[in-house]
Amino acid sequence: MSVSNEIQREVARRRTFAIISHPDAGKTTLTEKFLLYGGALNLAGSVTARKNQRATTSDWMELEKQRGISISSTVLQFEYKDMVVNILDTPGHKDFSEDTYRVLTAVDAAVMVVDAGKGIESQTRKLFEVCRRRGVPIFTFMNKLDRPSRPPLELLDDLENVLGIQAFPLNWPLGDGPRFKGVFDREKKQVHLFERTPGGAFKAAVSVSDISDPAVAGKLDTGVYEQVTEELELLDGAGADFDVSAVESGELTPVFFGSAANNFGVQMLLDRFIELAPTPSGRKAGEDEVEPESEEFSAFVFKIQANMNPKHRDRVSFIRIVSGKFERDMNVFHTRTGEKVRLSNSMTLFGQDRETVDDAYAGDVAGLVGNHDFLIGDTLSSKKDLSFDEIPRFAPECFAWLHNASTAKYKRFRAGLEQMLKEGVVSEFTPLENDGVYTPLLGAVGPLQFEVMQHRLQGEYDAETRIEHAHWQLSRWMRLKEGETTKDDLPELSMDVRLVRDPHGHLVALIPSPWILGTFSEKNEKWELSEVPFPPPSE
Repeated sequence: MSVSNEIQREVARRRTFAIISHPDAGKTTLTEKFLLYGGALNLAGSVTARKNQRATTSDWMELEKQRGISISSTVLQFEYKDMVVNILDTPGHKDFSEDTYRVLTAVDAAVMVVDAGKGIESQTRKLFEVCRRRGVPIFTFMNKLDRPSRPPLELLDDLENVLGIQAFPLNWPLGDGPRFKGVFDREKKQVHLFERTPGGAFKAAVSVSDISDPAVAGKLDTGVYEQVTEELELLDGAGADFDVSAVESGELTPVFFGSAANNFGVQMLLDRFIELAPTPSGRKAGEDEVEPESEEFSAFVFKIQANMNPKHRDRVSFIRIVSGKFERDMNVFHTRTGEKVRLSNSMTLFGQDRETVDDAYAGDVAGLVGNHDFLIGDTLSSKKDLSFDEIPRFAPECFAWLHNASTAKYKRFRAGLEQMLKEGVVSEFTPLENDGVYTPLLGAVGPLQFEVMQHRLQGEYDAETRIEHAHWQLSRWMRLKEGETTKDDLPELSMDVRLVRDPHGHLVALIPSPWILGTFSEKNEKWELSEVPFPPPSE
């Protein structure tokens, strides 16, 4: 088989997606169940394991194990029905970070998990908007039907009214809470009746028959059977057709109902998702579109993580392969520096387990181990002048001073902080007026990032720190509307606005409140204010 044909065949097998949700909607549990049905796990370690203080497969950081939340994103790969499935597990706590957003740059689709008892929640809405801006197709899983839930028609209205996306249910729930007995497959006109398994640990048994089968009516409460029949007639009467092209463009979301904890509806979701989800997409590099089937290798760094395994104490740069074939020991250009680098120590991750990867294709995610001078957003390519513009920047909303608690451990403190800055956990700002004592001023999208950083500095670098929270709530990058902005050009200050510079030397104003932002803007009409860094001037 020629290299070109091999790449085409392998790209067509790839499905790369993220699972997004509000905290506690069941994202990590669904991830585990996908692995269970994909044959990657024999026993899913979901809620029961959490109670026994064992972490789930996708969580690895000590703080995650203590809190029972996902703070960092991990990558899980498995084969299913001759498809190679890459799941990027996004953070699921209430204070998500830029890390969550960056992961969404590396996927081709997303599965949105919604708690059927609560409907659309705030973080779901934020993550949905990031997906929508990128045109990422979204599949919806209405979870926890084994608990009392909102009416399914109401949940569909939520999707359309709150998120503004059309919804098409591919299956329909048979009851909710204790009366939940399974789902009806609207496409195949089949009923899937499920049996509960202890702790939801093993694949649920499934029996299939038609909705009109007397045995189905016998399994359901009379009221539930009548209600389901009416709802299905209503949906069929609406006359909307399922449009795959609308799914691919992000205008329509296929909806599935079930219970991840009890394995209800999980395999139906996985099977249909594999069929409907897009293959790896191309990416823009300047004016050019880089296609995945191209024989030229290219990838971009979307995440950097240190000390994932205490035994190794190393640094992993995660790359999304955009085009061509990755081969271990290959030499590529690090296009930001123009230098050639050898990609020798490459691996795939399965939670904390590592496996050396010899080759990978467009759509795959690989971890490059070692102290490469990679930064988030960097491009690796067999072509020297290629550069992807994939990683979005977001304005910090929380600020704090980081104090080193022990002068004797200053070197450890600096080494740990430099690593966190490279990973993009936090950003450092330098005040224009400095009293001479070095105390880093840090910004983050959410306050939990400071706690994560402190925890890791203590655990990984033995550096104890103290956080002093600052009162600023907003940051705005600034430049003159006309002419070039020099270092001597400064805006007029008002009410506790602080001027700082970002790591690239660009001017940033830290502002205590939206009201003060308004007065500050009025005072400085000659200045342009931006929530994100200004793009570099075009050559």
